[in-house]
Amino acid sequence: MRACYNSDMSLAIKIDLDIQGGTPCFTGTRGQVQSLFNSLACGRSLDYFLQQFLSVKHEQAIEVLE
Repeated sequence: MRACYNSDMSLAIKIDLDIQGGTPCFTGTRGQVQSLFNSLACGRSLDYFLQQFLSVKHEQAIEVLE
């Protein structure tokens, strides 16, 4: 049986043991949420992050940041 969790607070994040070993990812992608925070912490813009992770939608990133 596969463990899968989608937070009620955010449909933009999915935790699935079969995807990146259960690391929180943007729903429908293999892009890790932590990558967004790491990118912003390094002073990069949201647009830069989205150019690097083309499968992540702008709306998903905004939802996670809110």
